[in-house]
Amino acid sequence: MLIEWGGVALAYLLGSISSAIVVCKLMGLEDPRVGGSGNPGATNVKRLYGNKPAAITLVGDMLKGVLPVVVAQQMGFAPEMVILIGFAAFIGHLYPIFFQFKGGKGVATMLGVMFGLSLPIGLAVGGTWLFVAKVLKVSSLSALIATALAPIYIYFLSGEISWVVLTAVMTVILFWRHKSNIQRLIRGEEDLIKKS
Repeated sequence: MLIEWGGVALAYLLGSISSAIVVCKLMGLEDPRVGGSGNPGATNVKRLYGNKPAAITLVGDMLKGVLPVVVAQQMGFAPEMVILIGFAAFIGHLYPIFFQFKGGKGVATMLGVMFGLSLPIGLAVGGTWLFVAKVLKVSSLSALIATALAPIYIYFLSGEISWVVLTAVMTVILFWRHKSNIQRLIRGEEDLIKKS
């Protein structure tokens, strides 16, 4: 039990490492929190600095969700602890101890958790995001729809109620973190995804 709760703490600390800030620093770019939307996430990095640093940031944020969940499963942790560890990584991304508890919005890390739980779940959520993004060309709306459907996908693909419940909690938190995006969507002012 001590090992499992240690895993929760380590997952939070891993989630607290901001991929956007680290990537921009290593690439000699300005801190993404001082430009664009001010959000340390892949979308804002893309807006400010283009595809390459954004792609690296996206992979980094996803790995923060994938790795602790996969390790927990390989160590034989109970399903309830596996999802709790994924939840801890997600919370770490949102409220990182290393960056004054001011983090990103959590989409990529939550998607990483979904892939960590199982490949079919990750593909269902990620595929939904890509499909909606392709059709509607609005990143935030794609994320909101994909994560809203995540608990439903988990229910039918795994049947693990603890996974369904904590994923639903992640979805609610993610919606709250996107409240400004939702307001812009309602007003028809949200930015479209641009090719670059």
